[in-house]
Amino acid sequence: MLELIVSVCLVDNPTRCKDVSLVYLAESVTPMQCMMQSQAEIAKWTEGHPNWVAKRWSCRPAGRYAKI
Repeated sequence: MLELIVSVCLVDNPTRCKDVSLVYLAESVTPMQCMMQSQAEIAKWTEGHPNWVAKRWSCRPAGRYAKI
């Protein structure tokens, strides 16, 4: 299982940023597939959080940042 770590910043205050963890539940997802699918997952997240904008992201083994 992988998690997608997304660094997001406030639209009206770009110096205020935080890391958000999005966990992929599929066990067979490779790091390359995670990176390829990441834009769709980030788009879903930003739809629900319109005041934030994604600056960068990476895929890592789950549990390192997220509490699963």
